[in-house]
Parts: sequence; C-alpha cells; structure tokens
Amino acid sequence: MFYQNRDRAINYIKTRKDHCCYGMGLGIMVLDDAYPGFPGDVRNASAFPYPVQYEIAEGVNNYTLVWEEDKSPCLPPIQRAAKKLERMGCRAIAAECGYFAYFQKDIAGYVSVPVFMSSLLQVPFIQQIIGPDRQVGILCAQKRFLTDTHLQNVGIDLNSNFVIAGSQDEYGLPEFDNLWDHSKRAECPEAYYDKAEKDMVSISRQFCAAHPAIGALMLECTGMQPFARAIQREIDLPVFSWGTLLDYAYSVVVHRDYYGHI
Repeated sequence: MFYQNRDRAINYIKTRKDHCCYGMGLGIMVLDDAYPGFPGDVRNASAFPYPVQYEIAEGVNNYTLVWEEDKSPCLPPIQRAAKKLERMGCRAIAAECGYFAYFQKDIAGYVSVPVFMSSLLQVPFIQQIIGPDRQVGILCAQKRFLTDTHLQNVGIDLNSNFVIAGSQDEYGLPEFDNLWDHSKRAECPEAYYDKAEKDMVSISRQFCAAHPAIGALMLECTGMQPFARAIQREIDLPVFSWGTLLDYAYSVVVHRDYYGHI
C-alpha cells in the first residue's frame, strides 16, 4: 500500500456517522494479558497489509475467557471494547482468540458494524466447499475448553462433519503452554518460533493421519497462524486460520478497486 498515487475519487469528504478517526480498517479487541505474538499472530500488528486498531478488553484475560466456566463477567468489558472500536471508526470488529466465539451473538447484536469474533466462523463455509463426505479438522489450543456453546454461537451444527483436536491438552505443545497456560508459564512469557513450528507441523500431520476424511484444516488459535504455510506444505490441504478470516473481513468492508486492461 506504499508509494501509491492519491485516490482521485476522494475529492469531497464528510463526516461518517460520529467517527473521530478515518481510514480505519479492522478493530481488534485483545485480551488483557501480557504475552508476545510472532508476526502473523493477531496481536502482532506488523504483518497486516491493512490498518488495524487494537483495544484491550479490560479485565478479560486468557484465564477468564478460556478457563473460567462462568464467562458472564467477560461480557461487559467486551461490549465496551466493541463500542469504542466502532466509535473510533473501525469498519469491522474482530477479536484475537478463537474462544471469543462464545460472545459472537452478543457482540453482533450490540454494534452496527460486522463482527468477526472467532476464526471458527469459517467452519460452516468450509463444510460447504469440501462436501459432506469429508471433515473439517478443527485444531484448537485446548479441546477441553471448546464447548458446544462456542461452536453453536458461530453457527456450527454439532451433528455436522467436523472433528476437533487440542494441540496443547491432547498432543502437547510446550511453546504455547509457555505463553498461555497460567499454571505453567513464567512471569514473563516467552516462546521459540522454531520449536513451535516443529510441534505444530507434527501435530497437524498426526491429526490428519488419525482422521483420513479431513478435507481442510481450521486453525482456531491466533498463535497458530504464523505456522499455517509450513503446516500446509506438510499436509497439502486447504488451511484456514485467523489470517484468512481477517483478510476476508477487511475485503468486504473496504472493497478494493480493480485495475487492468481489455
């Protein structure tokens, strides 16, 4: 997007609703939790080819969103973060963790811009494109915390063609534990890319081998996205992630022009 000419279609400007900021793309709410993300992770802005605006969901961290059974205290701060992103002028709102799926319906009904709370929103679409005889392989962080409510709130039919695996709690992924598992991580969370990539590729290979009907892989977790290409080289299947969802989300709220010739 650098070194482009001025868009000459923008000649006259006027206030959009009551927005204070302009040229906004995606508004992304992030957990109130201090841990790093590799480029490609949703909380790392450096790899996005379009503008993003972050807002912290105050008081909502990995433990309260994922581990706690009662998630109701998370809703008010998530609503406040969504409203602030909308007020600033973001054209769509997303979140950084697939487990925000729990609040998809709440937030989509709370703001007036499109809402993409979880990468898992893609599952019903994937099921349509791979056909009923193949499965969507959902690779999540921890299977034990991905409930029927999470799945149903993003439109997934519980009796449809998908299978779930937990990268941390079923296969073991120490580098992710080092970032997100409150019972294992250090006071200053850290991780190594090469170790995480090796484990993610191995887990994906084992998962697909255990379920030969898998026709596409859905990476639920924001931290998996940096390794999507390496995974795809290994399993040779369509791979969906937060990246594919956010690219799509941006494209529908900021449609591109087409330049070419006849």
